[in-house]
Amino acid sequence: MPDFDSIGEDVSNCGPKVHLQWASGSQPVRKLSVVSLLPNKLKDFIEESVRLCRPSNLHVCDGSDAENAMLIERLLENHTIVPLPKYKNCFLARSSPRDVARVESRTFICTTNKRDAVNVPRGSTKGMLGNWMSLEDADRAVAERFPGCMEGRTMYVIPFSMGPLDSPYSKLGVQLTDSAYVVCSMRIMTRIGTKVLEKLDSPDDSGNGVGYFVKALHSVGHPADGPVQHPHWPCDPDRTIILHKPEMDEIISYGSGYGGNSLLGKKCFALRIGSSIAHREGWLAEHMLVSI
Repeated sequence: MPDFDSIGEDVSNCGPKVHLQWASGSQPVRKLSVVSLLPNKLKDFIEESVRLCRPSNLHVCDGSDAENAMLIERLLENHTIVPLPKYKNCFLARSSPRDVARVESRTFICTTNKRDAVNVPRGSTKGMLGNWMSLEDADRAVAERFPGCMEGRTMYVIPFSMGPLDSPYSKLGVQLTDSAYVVCSMRIMTRIGTKVLEKLDSPDDSGNGVGYFVKALHSVGHPADGPVQHPHWPCDPDRTIILHKPEMDEIISYGSGYGGNSLLGKKCFALRIGSSIAHREGWLAEHMLVSI
């Protein structure tokens, strides 16, 4: 694994030249040398994904206010969001007209045994309780979409926790994405940052060992037939796909920046992968937001 300690360090073994980025002033007090101290499972996940997606930069998110301010400034510069002047810290995001909702027809559960994922009626009747895809077809779908999809972009590494970090019921994940909008949104919807990385160095409460997390890979994509139609909101609606591999605790999403398809801690983790983990560990997964 290449040395990531220095800002601008070349990640030469991961395909293209990749450089680390930090928000100015956002380093944690302990000055965690982020990637070099990551658990091996996370290092491997990042390395494999960098080879596949070929981003130009790599940014490990620390969840700080300075980082969030930097990303919001970037989103404003790209016109991804516009400020709403009557409210503090309030913005409007205008998506592509073709990227405005979840796409159930392109959302798949990928397992070895089809019956583990969906109901299989007799005869030619199609089941109505989900979409199944074989692991082999899922790998082909990834191979058709992801190679080089992050060229010219930054890959953001988002360590996140579903629930309070000190709760035995919380689950950890790491999402890799090329969308700064996703990073800012995940900061609202989950707990992200350096403290989650530190938690990854501790044994999992469910007996999964040190460094256990759900892997989540996301890219807004590049249209295969030409340039991005809406530069402020890149997406590839013709090839959007959301894949879940419950046997491996993996989520792969391509082609959409819409929250339900791109914030992979939501439906993908909390409901779909969460249900699989719950089945293994003997509890019930529910999906909701409690607001006070």
